[in-house]
Amino acid sequence: MPKEDVQRLRSETGAGVMECKRALDETGGDFERAKALIKERGLAKVQKKSDRDAKEGVIESYVHSGNRIGALVELSSETDFVARNQEFKDLAREIAMQVAAMDPKNVEELLGQAYIRDASKTVGELVTTLAASTGENVRVRRFKRFQLGESNGEAAH
Repeated sequence: MPKEDVQRLRSETGAGVMECKRALDETGGDFERAKALIKERGLAKVQKKSDRDAKEGVIESYVHSGNRIGALVELSSETDFVARNQEFKDLAREIAMQVAAMDPKNVEELLGQAYIRDASKTVGELVTTLAASTGENVRVRRFKRFQLGESNGEAAH
């Protein structure tokens, strides 16, 4: 397999070098099929880990310009090592921004929403991709959105 294909596959999937080589070998060098294979395997790994406790993590905030809308998000992981990772922190901030912009009613709705920066992905896929790349159970535990003029989550009249 060309080294460039392995590097490109690795950068696009976050998978390890050997996993990328193996996927390219198994698909006869078909880049898109190899990418799909890695994603499928990653999802299988994530599902196996989904019942493990995720008691570490971060609480991230986002306040929209104008300071009228804000959000807090708790993104959980199994270890504080993963929670300190910049990619993990960045995802928590992106999810807080998503909550502020799209006002989901619950975690399930949030995970099903199209990601505001790339509508070809859902928020759930972003979380799953990070879980696959870290090898840990990563999940959005809870969130809260705030908007001036609202009380108890309902618009003031």
